[in-house]
Amino acid sequence: MVLGVTFLVFFVMSFSPADPAQLALGESASLEALEQYRVEHGLNDPLLVRYGYFLYGLITAFDLGTSKGNTAVTTIVANAFPITLQLTFIGLGIALVISFVFGVIAALYRDRWPDQLIRVFSIAALATPSFWLAILLIQAFGTVPGGTGTFPALVGEWVPFFEDPATYLNNIALPAFALAVPVAGSLTRVVRTAMVEELDKDYVRTAIGAGIPKHVVIGRNVLRNALITPITVIGLRVGYLMGGAVIIEIIFNIQAMGQLILDGVTRNDVFLVQGVTLTVALAFIIINIIVDMLYVLVNPRIRSV
Repeated sequence: MVLGVTFLVFFVMSFSPADPAQLALGESASLEALEQYRVEHGLNDPLLVRYGYFLYGLITAFDLGTSKGNTAVTTIVANAFPITLQLTFIGLGIALVISFVFGVIAALYRDRWPDQLIRVFSIAALATPSFWLAILLIQAFGTVPGGTGTFPALVGEWVPFFEDPATYLNNIALPAFALAVPVAGSLTRVVRTAMVEELDKDYVRTAIGAGIPKHVVIGRNVLRNALITPITVIGLRVGYLMGGAVIIEIIFNIQAMGQLILDGVTRNDVFLVQGVTLTVALAFIIINIIVDMLYVLVNPRIRSV
Protein backbone atom coordinates (compact mmCIF):
# COMPACT_ATOMS: atom_id res chain seq x y z
CA MET A 1 0.00 0.00 0.00
CA VAL A 2 2.85 2.39 0.82
CA LEU A 3 4.50 1.66 -2.52
CA GLY A 4 1.20 2.22 -4.30
CA VAL A 5 0.65 5.55 -2.56
CA THR A 6 4.17 6.80 -3.29
CA PHE A 7 3.90 5.86 -6.97
CA LEU A 8 0.42 7.36 -7.37
CA VAL A 9 1.44 10.68 -5.80
CA PHE A 10 4.69 10.81 -7.79
CA PHE A 11 2.92 9.86 -11.04
CA VAL A 12 0.16 12.47 -10.66
CA MET A 13 2.58 15.25 -9.72
CA SER A 14 4.79 14.44 -12.72
CA PHE A 15 2.08 15.99 -14.94
CA SER A 16 2.59 19.41 -13.36
CA PRO A 17 3.81 21.98 -15.89
CA ALA A 18 6.11 23.52 -13.26
CA ASP A 19 9.85 23.08 -13.80
CA PRO A 20 11.52 21.68 -10.64
CA ALA A 21 14.84 23.23 -11.70
CA GLN A 22 13.24 26.66 -12.03
CA LEU A 23 11.59 26.24 -8.62
CA ALA A 24 14.87 25.32 -6.96
CA LEU A 25 17.15 27.88 -8.62
CA GLY A 26 14.72 30.76 -9.00
CA GLU A 27 13.42 32.83 -11.90
CA SER A 28 16.77 34.50 -12.56
CA ALA A 29 18.71 31.25 -13.17
CA SER A 30 20.44 30.92 -16.54
CA LEU A 31 19.56 28.24 -19.07
CA GLU A 32 22.93 26.55 -18.49
CA ALA A 33 22.36 26.40 -14.73
CA LEU A 34 18.86 25.02 -15.21
CA GLU A 35 20.07 22.30 -17.57
CA GLN A 36 22.94 21.39 -15.25
CA TYR A 37 20.48 21.07 -12.35
CA ARG A 38 18.23 18.79 -14.44
CA VAL A 39 21.17 16.54 -15.32
CA GLU A 40 22.51 16.39 -11.75
CA HIS A 41 19.10 15.55 -10.29
CA GLY A 42 18.01 13.15 -13.05
CA LEU A 43 15.07 15.25 -14.19
CA ASN A 44 15.66 14.28 -17.82
CA ASP A 45 15.44 10.55 -17.03
CA PRO A 46 12.33 8.43 -17.78
CA LEU A 47 9.49 8.49 -15.23
CA LEU A 48 10.21 5.07 -13.72
CA VAL A 49 13.91 5.89 -13.30
CA ARG A 50 13.04 9.16 -11.55
CA TYR A 51 10.56 7.31 -9.34
CA GLY A 52 13.28 4.82 -8.42
CA TYR A 53 15.62 7.64 -7.36
CA PHE A 54 12.79 9.32 -5.45
CA LEU A 55 11.89 6.09 -3.65
CA TYR A 56 15.54 5.42 -2.77
CA GLY A 57 15.94 8.90 -1.29
CA LEU A 58 12.64 8.52 0.59
CA ILE A 59 13.65 5.21 2.14
CA THR A 60 17.27 6.05 2.99
CA ALA A 61 16.93 9.66 4.14
CA PHE A 62 13.21 10.56 3.95
CA ASP A 63 14.16 12.97 1.17
CA LEU A 64 11.02 14.60 -0.24
CA GLY A 65 12.82 16.91 -2.65
CA THR A 66 13.57 20.62 -2.63
CA SER A 67 10.93 23.32 -2.32
CA LYS A 68 10.94 26.71 -3.99
CA GLY A 69 13.82 28.74 -2.60
CA ASN A 70 16.07 25.66 -2.35
CA THR A 71 14.67 24.57 1.03
CA ALA A 72 14.32 20.88 1.87
CA VAL A 73 10.67 19.80 1.90
CA THR A 74 11.44 17.40 4.76
CA THR A 75 12.45 20.32 6.98
CA ILE A 76 9.30 22.29 6.14
CA VAL A 77 7.04 19.29 6.73
CA ALA A 78 8.80 18.39 10.00
CA ASN A 79 7.87 21.80 11.42
CA ALA A 80 4.24 21.73 10.27
CA PHE A 81 3.15 18.10 10.53
CA PRO A 82 3.22 17.83 14.37
CA ILE A 83 0.73 20.71 14.57
CA THR A 84 -1.66 18.95 12.20
CA LEU A 85 -1.30 15.73 14.19
CA GLN A 86 -2.08 17.54 17.44
CA LEU A 87 -5.19 19.13 15.95
CA THR A 88 -6.26 15.77 14.47
CA PHE A 89 -5.89 13.77 17.68
CA ILE A 90 -7.35 16.40 19.99
CA GLY A 91 -10.35 16.55 17.65
CA LEU A 92 -10.49 12.75 17.70
CA GLY A 93 -10.33 12.74 21.50
CA ILE A 94 -13.25 15.16 21.75
CA ALA A 95 -15.23 13.09 19.24
CA LEU A 96 -14.54 9.86 21.16
CA VAL A 97 -15.70 11.29 24.48
CA ILE A 98 -18.91 12.68 22.98
CA SER A 99 -19.71 9.58 20.91
CA PHE A 100 -19.04 6.99 23.60
CA VAL A 101 -21.05 8.85 26.25
CA PHE A 102 -23.98 9.53 23.93
CA GLY A 103 -23.79 6.14 22.21
CA VAL A 104 -23.90 4.18 25.47
CA ILE A 105 -26.72 6.32 26.87
CA ALA A 106 -28.74 5.90 23.65
CA ALA A 107 -28.30 2.12 23.76
CA LEU A 108 -29.25 1.82 27.43
CA TYR A 109 -32.37 3.97 26.88
CA ARG A 110 -33.24 2.46 23.53
CA ASP A 111 -36.32 3.94 21.83
CA ARG A 112 -36.98 6.27 24.77
CA TRP A 113 -36.63 10.04 24.81
CA PRO A 114 -32.84 10.14 25.56
CA ASP A 115 -32.27 7.86 22.58
CA GLN A 116 -34.47 10.00 20.34
CA LEU A 117 -32.67 13.22 21.32
CA ILE A 118 -29.27 11.64 20.74
CA ARG A 119 -30.38 10.38 17.32
CA VAL A 120 -31.35 13.92 16.35
CA PHE A 121 -27.97 15.20 17.57
CA SER A 122 -26.02 12.53 15.70
CA ILE A 123 -27.82 13.17 12.41
CA ALA A 124 -27.45 16.94 12.76
CA ALA A 125 -23.75 16.64 13.69
CA LEU A 126 -23.08 14.22 10.83
CA ALA A 127 -24.68 16.62 8.35
CA THR A 128 -22.70 19.63 9.60
CA PRO A 129 -19.59 20.48 7.51
CA SER A 130 -16.65 21.18 9.79
CA PHE A 131 -15.60 24.31 7.85
CA TRP A 132 -19.11 25.80 8.16
CA LEU A 133 -19.20 25.03 11.87
CA ALA A 134 -15.77 26.65 12.23
CA ILE A 135 -17.10 29.89 10.74
CA LEU A 136 -20.12 29.83 13.09
CA LEU A 137 -17.85 29.23 16.09
CA ILE A 138 -15.65 32.18 15.09
CA GLN A 139 -18.70 34.43 14.77
CA ALA A 140 -20.09 33.29 18.13
CA PHE A 141 -16.98 32.96 20.30
CA GLY A 142 -14.12 34.54 18.36
CA THR A 143 -12.48 37.93 18.60
CA VAL A 144 -14.72 39.43 15.91
CA PRO A 145 -17.53 42.04 16.09
CA GLY A 146 -20.54 40.34 17.67
CA GLY A 147 -18.50 37.48 19.13
CA THR A 148 -17.75 36.91 22.81
CA GLY A 149 -14.01 37.29 22.22
CA THR A 150 -13.30 34.18 24.30
CA PHE A 151 -11.17 32.51 21.63
CA PRO A 152 -8.95 33.96 18.88
CA ALA A 153 -10.58 34.12 15.45
CA LEU A 154 -7.15 33.72 13.85
CA VAL A 155 -4.13 32.05 15.40
CA GLY A 156 -1.35 34.59 14.90
CA GLU A 157 1.49 32.46 16.25
CA TRP A 158 1.43 28.81 17.27
CA VAL A 159 2.47 28.35 20.91
CA PRO A 160 3.52 24.82 22.03
CA PHE A 161 1.65 23.29 24.97
CA PHE A 162 4.62 23.07 27.32
CA GLU A 163 5.58 26.67 26.62
CA ASP A 164 2.18 28.15 27.52
CA PRO A 165 -0.63 25.60 28.17
CA ALA A 166 -3.36 28.22 28.56
CA THR A 167 -2.61 29.93 25.23
CA TYR A 168 -2.21 26.57 23.50
CA LEU A 169 -5.62 25.32 24.65
CA ASN A 170 -7.21 28.67 23.82
CA ASN A 171 -5.81 28.52 20.27
CA ILE A 172 -6.79 24.93 19.57
CA ALA A 173 -10.21 24.76 21.27
CA LEU A 174 -12.39 26.06 18.42
CA PRO A 175 -10.52 24.30 15.56
CA ALA A 176 -10.54 20.96 17.40
CA PHE A 177 -14.23 21.22 18.32
CA ALA A 178 -15.21 22.15 14.75
CA LEU A 179 -13.26 19.13 13.52
CA ALA A 180 -14.73 16.79 16.15
CA VAL A 181 -18.47 17.40 15.82
CA PRO A 182 -19.13 15.65 12.44
CA VAL A 183 -17.00 12.67 13.50
CA ALA A 184 -18.79 12.52 16.86
CA GLY A 185 -22.11 12.35 15.02
CA SER A 186 -21.09 9.33 12.94
CA LEU A 187 -19.32 7.53 15.80
CA THR A 188 -22.32 7.98 18.12
CA ARG A 189 -24.48 5.99 15.71
CA VAL A 190 -21.83 3.28 15.42
CA VAL A 191 -21.39 2.98 19.20
CA ARG A 192 -25.15 2.84 19.77
CA THR A 193 -25.63 0.10 17.16
CA ALA A 194 -22.74 -1.98 18.53
CA MET A 195 -24.02 -1.63 22.11
CA VAL A 196 -27.59 -2.55 21.14
CA GLU A 197 -26.42 -5.67 19.30
CA GLU A 198 -24.30 -6.72 22.26
CA LEU A 199 -27.05 -6.06 24.84
CA ASP A 200 -29.41 -8.35 22.88
CA LYS A 201 -27.09 -11.37 23.13
CA ASP A 202 -27.91 -14.36 25.32
CA TYR A 203 -24.91 -14.10 27.63
CA VAL A 204 -26.08 -10.66 28.84
CA ARG A 205 -29.52 -11.94 29.81
CA THR A 206 -27.97 -15.05 31.39
CA ALA A 207 -25.49 -13.04 33.46
CA ILE A 208 -28.14 -10.58 34.68
CA GLY A 209 -30.53 -13.47 35.41
CA ALA A 210 -27.82 -15.18 37.47
CA GLY A 211 -27.74 -12.18 39.78
CA ILE A 212 -24.75 -10.27 38.43
CA PRO A 213 -25.48 -6.52 38.65
CA LYS A 214 -26.35 -5.01 35.26
CA HIS A 215 -23.72 -2.27 35.51
CA VAL A 216 -21.03 -4.92 36.13
CA VAL A 217 -22.07 -6.91 33.04
CA ILE A 218 -22.13 -3.77 30.90
CA GLY A 219 -18.82 -2.47 32.22
CA ARG A 220 -16.84 -5.72 32.07
CA ASN A 221 -18.32 -7.51 29.08
CA VAL A 222 -20.71 -5.51 26.91
CA LEU A 223 -18.54 -2.41 26.52
CA ARG A 224 -15.40 -4.39 25.75
CA ASN A 225 -17.08 -6.59 23.14
CA ALA A 226 -18.90 -3.63 21.59
CA LEU A 227 -15.66 -1.68 21.09
CA ILE A 228 -14.51 -3.74 18.09
CA THR A 229 -16.72 -2.05 15.49
CA PRO A 230 -16.12 1.54 16.73
CA ILE A 231 -12.35 0.98 16.72
CA THR A 232 -12.57 -0.11 13.07
CA VAL A 233 -14.45 3.08 12.20
CA ILE A 234 -12.00 5.23 14.20
CA GLY A 235 -9.13 4.15 11.96
CA LEU A 236 -11.04 5.31 8.90
CA ARG A 237 -12.14 8.55 10.54
CA VAL A 238 -8.52 9.58 11.17
CA GLY A 239 -8.11 10.13 7.43
CA TYR A 240 -11.26 12.27 7.38
CA LEU A 241 -9.95 14.25 10.36
CA MET A 242 -6.59 14.88 8.70
CA GLY A 243 -8.28 16.06 5.53
CA GLY A 244 -10.62 18.27 7.55
CA ALA A 245 -7.71 19.60 9.61
CA VAL A 246 -6.09 20.91 6.43
CA ILE A 247 -9.15 23.09 5.74
CA ILE A 248 -9.66 24.09 9.37
CA GLU A 249 -6.04 25.22 9.61
CA ILE A 250 -6.54 27.60 6.69
CA ILE A 251 -9.71 29.05 8.25
CA PHE A 252 -8.00 29.69 11.59
CA ASN A 253 -4.67 30.72 10.00
CA ILE A 254 -2.78 27.88 11.70
CA GLN A 255 0.63 27.52 10.06
CA ALA A 256 0.60 23.77 9.46
CA MET A 257 0.03 21.29 6.63
CA GLY A 258 -3.07 23.06 5.34
CA GLN A 259 -1.21 26.32 4.89
CA LEU A 260 1.69 24.45 3.28
CA ILE A 261 -0.46 22.77 0.66
CA LEU A 262 -2.24 26.07 -0.07
CA ASP A 263 1.12 27.82 -0.49
CA GLY A 264 2.38 24.96 -2.64
CA VAL A 265 -0.59 25.09 -4.99
CA THR A 266 -0.54 28.90 -5.15
CA ARG A 267 3.18 29.01 -5.98
CA ASN A 268 3.03 25.91 -8.18
CA ASP A 269 5.58 24.26 -5.87
CA VAL A 270 5.41 20.64 -7.02
CA PHE A 271 7.75 19.11 -4.44
CA LEU A 272 6.02 20.85 -1.53
CA VAL A 273 2.54 19.66 -2.58
CA GLN A 274 3.93 16.19 -3.24
CA GLY A 275 5.68 16.06 0.12
CA VAL A 276 2.64 17.21 2.11
CA THR A 277 0.29 14.82 0.30
CA LEU A 278 2.63 11.88 0.71
CA THR A 279 3.26 12.57 4.40
CA VAL A 280 -0.46 12.70 5.20
CA ALA A 281 -1.12 9.53 3.18
CA LEU A 282 1.68 7.59 4.88
CA ALA A 283 0.55 8.78 8.31
CA PHE A 284 -2.97 7.55 7.54
CA ILE A 285 -1.65 4.10 6.61
CA ILE A 286 0.53 3.86 9.75
CA ILE A 287 -2.31 4.97 12.03
CA ASN A 288 -4.63 2.34 10.54
CA ILE A 289 -2.01 -0.34 11.18
CA ILE A 290 -1.84 0.78 14.82
CA VAL A 291 -5.65 0.67 15.04
CA ASP A 292 -5.61 -2.89 13.67
CA MET A 293 -3.20 -3.84 16.46
CA LEU A 294 -5.58 -2.39 19.04
CA TYR A 295 -8.10 -5.10 18.12
CA VAL A 296 -5.92 -7.65 19.90
CA LEU A 297 -5.81 -5.57 23.08
CA VAL A 298 -9.58 -5.08 23.11
CA ASN A 299 -10.46 -8.67 22.19
CA PRO A 300 -7.69 -11.29 22.69
CA ARG A 301 -9.83 -13.90 20.87
CA ILE A 302 -8.72 -12.31 17.59
CA ARG A 303 -5.21 -13.69 18.17
CA SER A 304 -6.46 -17.18 17.36
CA VAL A 305 -8.17 -16.12 14.12
